[in-house]
Amino acid sequence: MPQLFDTTVRLLSQEPLAGRVPTGEVLRIAEILDRAGFGCLEVSGGGVFDASVRRGVESPWERIRAIDARTTTPLGLALRGRFLVGSKPVSPDIVRRFIACAAENGIDVFRLHDPLNDVSNLREAGEAIVGAGRQLHVGLVYSPGRTGEADALVEQARQLADVGASRALLHDPTGALLPHVTQELVERLAEASGLPVGLYIQAAGGTALANALVATRVGADVVATAVYPLALALHRIAGESLVESLEGLGRSTGVDVSRLWEASDVVDEHIGDEPLAPLAPRIAVRAAEYDLPAGLVAALDVHLRAHAAGDRLLDTLSEVVRIREEAGWPPLAAPIGQILGSQALLNVLSARRYGTVLDEFRQLVTGGYGTPPAAIEASVRRAVELLGGEAPALDEDPPSAADVREAAEGLASSEEDLVLLAMFGDEAETLLQTIRQRHSRESSLLVGDVDAQRGERIRELVRIVQESGVGEIEIEDEGMRVSVRRADEPGTQPTTAATGVAVAEHDLAAEAPLPAADNVRVESPMVGIFYRAPQPGAMPFVEVGDVVAAGQTLCVLEAMKLFNELKADVDGRVRAIHADNGQAVEFGTLLFELEPVVAPPAV
Repeated sequence: MPQLFDTTVRLLSQEPLAGRVPTGEVLRIAEILDRAGFGCLEVSGGGVFDASVRRGVESPWERIRAIDARTTTPLGLALRGRFLVGSKPVSPDIVRRFIACAAENGIDVFRLHDPLNDVSNLREAGEAIVGAGRQLHVGLVYSPGRTGEADALVEQARQLADVGASRALLHDPTGALLPHVTQELVERLAEASGLPVGLYIQAAGGTALANALVATRVGADVVATAVYPLALALHRIAGESLVESLEGLGRSTGVDVSRLWEASDVVDEHIGDEPLAPLAPRIAVRAAEYDLPAGLVAALDVHLRAHAAGDRLLDTLSEVVRIREEAGWPPLAAPIGQILGSQALLNVLSARRYGTVLDEFRQLVTGGYGTPPAAIEASVRRAVELLGGEAPALDEDPPSAADVREAAEGLASSEEDLVLLAMFGDEAETLLQTIRQRHSRESSLLVGDVDAQRGERIRELVRIVQESGVGEIEIEDEGMRVSVRRADEPGTQPTTAATGVAVAEHDLAAEAPLPAADNVRVESPMVGIFYRAPQPGAMPFVEVGDVVAAGQTLCVLEAMKLFNELKADVDGRVRAIHADNGQAVEFGTLLFELEPVVAPPAV
């Protein structure tokens, strides 16, 4: 019977939805889907890492760990072969370290594809995944346009066992697959590889569901889906529809549809009726007409409109198809589709074909990314040589971990930081500096004259309680007794206190520094759930108009089943409360505004 792999969490965490749904709600959705009966939850990939690093708030590793702590279903990660989650190939050393980090953080299933369908490029990553004891699923990208496309995929399928793959995946990012082609490919890929075959497809107009039904009929044992709102908006297969359709055909998936509708309701709360740019109907129509990824068509449309050339969209799409043929018919999966689209945009806007050549397109033509499925036209190769300039080729030997660590000058405090720096460079530096500043802010919360060593011991106790499931830990050392108690139910106020010669509390809470405006902004120092009262039915800690003293509790924030008191940093009057009780908040969410008072308030 077929298994379903859910991609909802990954789609919510990458563009165009990154940041639309709060992290707390994404974790809630993951918990719901964990109880639905999926074979795997694909929670991250290149788009997720890219969005996370660019936003500069949360490490993508933090989200994977948080999901792993809340779920038991195997977790999946989508990778672009030796590109991993970036846009350039990385060294074998970085590949091994990245795979090790992902496995350690809870990833069980690695889905790999090579942008040029060159399976030999997956060998290093495959060895690392198999060595870590994880599952390797290799995707073969279907992009129509040339004669013999199916034969080329079948030939690559014969090599999958050599790289350690446990499953072959038919991957279509363009929505060009038709049911009869799907039937042929599923059967031929299974025969050539000797492996089970799964289906990952993007398509509008009902063809995705039709392909899934045909694929499972001829032996596909895995189909990737998403909950209904995302399937409609992003042209995926709706899990609700597929489960019910397969049930009617006598092919049970074991997935509880009621859980999917429950998750859909949560998604709908945050997306609602807002149209999801970039996938307007006219974009979907053109993507289907030209057999191109809808996201690529949307990006081209945005750039053309920015240059007051919105009427040139069809010309640009035709140019993408023409360039693809000239460049050897490479598949349209990331990042190749973006490279072809960017070159087409330059050709159309400049009204001169290859008058300017992108560095990435030059690298594609000269073999920097690997060997394309067909021969590159000699005229294009010659044009690139003459007009391409001195664009640097991809390094034959990308920077190793030692090179990155030396350049980071102490910023890479872990293997996770190291691989982010190797793939994202300066953007990763900004993210890591933000995280480091956040940790420094937490350190400043140790009030009194507690030295750094004692402060570190308190933080270590909190980490132990968070990670081990222990209910309470208490230590006494050199005149200081510290107790950290877990609160398992919302509304149960935790005890985190230190008594003795030196008195300290560890709240993991902080407020933003005093801005230029009169009122002090009190922001959330973490991702969590905001509670105004210590327990259900109790009076709120504060109301609008109340006068509070510095150090007085304003609210509690639940994170990882620990409740952290957030306290006022100044004497003042509560002028506004910006969060609702039980609301999921993110780092930096505005919670309170306090009007400072000159004299200490009477309490």
